[in-house]
Amino acid sequence: MNPSLDHDLLLDRRRLKRRLLAWRVAAVVLAGVAGFVALRPQLEALSGQDHLVRLKVEGTITDDPRVAQALDAAARDVAVKGLILSIDSPGGTVSGGEALHAAVARFRDSGKPVAAVMRGTAASAAYMAAMPAGRVFARESTVTGSIGVLLQSFDASELLSRLGVRPEALTSGALKAQPSPFQPLTPEGRAALQGVVADLHAQFVAMVAAGRRMSVEQVQPLADGRVYTGRQALALGLVDAIGAEPEARAWMEFQGKVPVATPVRDLDPRDASERFFGFALRGLGRSVVSEWLAIDGIRAVWQP
Repeated sequence: MNPSLDHDLLLDRRRLKRRLLAWRVAAVVLAGVAGFVALRPQLEALSGQDHLVRLKVEGTITDDPRVAQALDAAARDVAVKGLILSIDSPGGTVSGGEALHAAVARFRDSGKPVAAVMRGTAASAAYMAAMPAGRVFARESTVTGSIGVLLQSFDASELLSRLGVRPEALTSGALKAQPSPFQPLTPEGRAALQGVVADLHAQFVAMVAAGRRMSVEQVQPLADGRVYTGRQALALGLVDAIGAEPEARAWMEFQGKVPVATPVRDLDPRDASERFFGFALRGLGRSVVSEWLAIDGIRAVWQP
């Protein structure tokens, strides 16, 4: 066959593939809209069914107002009978841990049971977030604790000096530029920052003492920043029991009169439009990938 004819045929097939891709993308979006509209009455009907909510705390914890709003809304919802805090996080910012701690405490104060389930890791701000729970569960191998505060900077002044670079800073006070990567900490700056760290640490210790029903004096020796296994944490009183979600459900039935058969729904802080478009985009991504794989398959087979 004429090679030029083969080439023209390939180009025509590629154009057809791209047209098909556009139509399939449109079909995915339309199907998603139709499905959402069709299922919306059923979803609204189900929303009134008694259920537990599960909040997954994963990755780095930051101050996300949507999470607090979702927890507050769940606390007001009469169909929500309790909260399972499912944690697998190394921690995060102090403000993020504080905000999540406060939101979980408000949910607890609504009179509904809260159980924290520590999975692989629940350290630092993640441990802080678990403190308002009525019962804290951990696996024997869970890495938890890390009750402490870290403030880091670096000093590149010697390197800059070798490069012949001398930074200049105009400040309103001697401590305004502390810490700075462009100069070493002064004794006054170090003392001021250490005071900030000490105050943040004292707040953390107070949260742990209140949550674990211990005195500050009991918590302080445990709050030097070290991590513990779940088994060690249990022996020290930092968690209540070894277990996972089934044990948390059993405790809720015993303590909060919430039957084990009560369904559990993940608490999603995104609004309905964000959830819908997330679903549509996932479908779109799958369509695009499959179409491009098909086109790439033609490229691999065709030889000019």
